[in-house]
Amino acid sequence: MGDLDLSVGYALKKAAAALRAAMDAGLRPLGLSVPQYACLELLGRRPGMSSAELARGAFVTRQSMHAVLLGLEERGLLARAAAAPQGRALPTRLTDAGRDILAEASGIVAAIERRMVAGLSADGQERLLADLAMCTAALDEGGAAA
Repeated sequence: MGDLDLSVGYALKKAAAALRAAMDAGLRPLGLSVPQYACLELLGRRPGMSSAELARGAFVTRQSMHAVLLGLEERGLLARAAAAPQGRALPTRLTDAGRDILAEASGIVAAIERRMVAGLSADGQERLLADLAMCTAALDEGGAAA
């Protein structure tokens, strides 16, 4: 692998770890974890998502998402249907309290992201997004390593 300072993967992992730590610290006063915030954010954008869809969107296992949903439901931040309208998936939606805490959490996370990219120009930020999207697409399309 060589020099870690020259490894793109290592640099990405360091950036992801720093972002996660900043988000953990920022969301802690609201009593939210990063997966809980991700769940609220996803439901704010697409009400009615199933647990499996939320797990994929938040990058956690189904089992972890089950615990996240239970915790949020106990706090009155989301509601799930008692019975599935079709199949087995129970659609989930935010409550008014869930929308309120999401608005506050989204502001915190947006400020953290602004701080993270503050050293980049607007063009640099656009380029970073495009480059990360290309990296993701290359791995999604590539399958197993050649």
